[in-house]
Amino acid sequence: MNHFTDIHTTDAADLRSMIDLAVSMKAARAGRPKGEPDDDQPLAGRIAALIFEKPSTRTRVSFDVGVRQMGGGTLVLSGSEMQLGHGESIADTARVLSRYVDLVMIRTFEESALRELAENATVPVINGLTNQSHPCQILADVMTFEERRGSIAGKKVVWTGDGNNVCASFLHAAGQFGFDMVFAGPPELDPSPDAMGFARRKGAGVSIERDIRKAVEDADLVVADTWVSMHDNQSTRERRHNLLRPYQVNAEVMEAAGEDALFMHCLPAHREEEVTGEVMDGPRSVIFDEAENRLHAQKAIMRWCLNV
Repeated sequence: MNHFTDIHTTDAADLRSMIDLAVSMKAARAGRPKGEPDDDQPLAGRIAALIFEKPSTRTRVSFDVGVRQMGGGTLVLSGSEMQLGHGESIADTARVLSRYVDLVMIRTFEESALRELAENATVPVINGLTNQSHPCQILADVMTFEERRGSIAGKKVVWTGDGNNVCASFLHAAGQFGFDMVFAGPPELDPSPDAMGFARRKGAGVSIERDIRKAVEDADLVVADTWVSMHDNQSTRERRHNLLRPYQVNAEVMEAAGEDALFMHCLPAHREEEVTGEVMDGPRSVIFDEAENRLHAQKAIMRWCLNV
């Protein structure tokens, strides 16, 4: 049994094996109806609990479809239905769920909730997102880049905007997959020092450049994310927009990056804010391949967790 709680806590060889498996599983489904089962049914007879304390589109749909394609069943639970950590401890919830299901995926706020769930569950636990990291997304992103450009090792990735949870997981991946990363954003929103330190200790080049056009020079990949959260109030939104406006990814930024640079965004995106529609819909944008690959990467993660 393996938990998948973060990229930097998972062996690099295991991460590579997950991506390789995701690629092969995607190829095996080419041209088939979405609801048609995989030829291999490694989750037959198994149930996955999908817990969402935070709303979700891609995470919910991709995990649900992935489990079904591999022959399993899903139990989708919201935070309001479970009141996770309210009334019953997370540890007790983990022990109870382990008696009913074979796998738990949780999308939550605090990393401490994820850790407590994993420490007390006797079935695998997957990090579907916390305020600190988003490892499932980044495995899909690495897979997507390599489909277009080959190995990501030695490449230059530029993160623009807010050094948030997705940025932290990209830094973890820089260390595990051997690529360099530049952060282009305001000092108030710099990435986690721990995440930057992990990447550097692993030998990745990590730097900060406040000028976005300088940052993207010779980039292989430019990545953006939303500037505001659904939970931000109006004054917070205005402050963040003012901070982040110089870091919008537009046609001029992509031109400065060079003709081979790809563009990614984990979605949902706010068009004309962190990125223009012209870039999102342009020839170097791989955002919808990226979204699709969440399905294949997460299927591989689940198989690794269950050793099937």
